[in-house]
Amino acid sequence: MKRLLPLLATVIAASAWAAEPDAAAKKEISYLIEHLASSGCQFNRNGTWHEASRAVSHIKRKYEYLLDKDLVTDTDAFIRLAATESSSSGKPYIVRCGAQPEQPSATWFQAALVELREKVTSPE
Repeated sequence: MKRLLPLLATVIAASAWAAEPDAAAKKEISYLIEHLASSGCQFNRNGTWHEASRAVSHIKRKYEYLLDKDLVTDTDAFIRLAATESSSSGKPYIVRCGAQPEQPSATWFQAALVELREKVTSPE
């Protein structure tokens, strides 16, 4: 039993440490939130269209809640858990930008993430 205690403490510490997004993921998440804020797009949540600023406020609150519960470990988890669907109704969020067709917010955020990662990795 005495040998298991240090191992158990290490496992618990490692799992607690791994629960928070790393610096790169935090930058990506921040970018995605700011990208939505400056997009001029509208955001549909539970059947009601909202301006981007209201959507950003909602997503930030949801993100903070998920961080407190140690549920967001990376950017994909942020998109999946905070920016894809309503936690209460299960209905997907929809994004509408100008004359472009409406699309699921998961698709919109994933496209923005791909674009960001391409900018970061491609030399200019």
